[in-house]
Amino acid sequence: MLRWVRIVAVTSGRFNYVACAAVVFMMVLSCADVALRLFGVPIPGTYEMVGFLGALIVAFSLAYTSLHRGHVAVEVVFEKLPPRAQSIVSAVGDLISAALFGLISWQSLAYGIDLRQSGEVSLTLQMPLYPFVYSIAAGCGLLGLVLLVDFIRSVRRGLEK
Repeated sequence: MLRWVRIVAVTSGRFNYVACAAVVFMMVLSCADVALRLFGVPIPGTYEMVGFLGALIVAFSLAYTSLHRGHVAVEVVFEKLPPRAQSIVSAVGDLISAALFGLISWQSLAYGIDLRQSGEVSLTLQMPLYPFVYSIAAGCGLLGLVLLVDFIRSVRRGLEK
């Protein structure tokens, strides 16, 4: 179990590095496009690339953010519950969330396969769309695994107390 948790954590970190690199690339691309527009030579397809990179950034940073509890949570009522009830509520929430992101991952993968088979490409750059949909599937699948790990931890905490 510990090895599996470590693999999920390392993979989440690597996905996050890809997201960080995409942020840097998006920034450089946007700045270059704005600068070149001053000379009347904009970079074609910048708007498309920024959209694709945005999808990649969100998908690849989800698992790392969840792993490090970087999301926003309102815990006004949750903190008033006894520790055992907190573990139960947390476990149920993690399990439902893992199932939801597993479903999103599965459907994104199916949609990516459809896009690949149909050969759909972006309008300006004529870039295939399916790799970005696959990245969303991978990011959501990894988030589902992180949430499964959190579910197991919550159940263990609930059984210990």
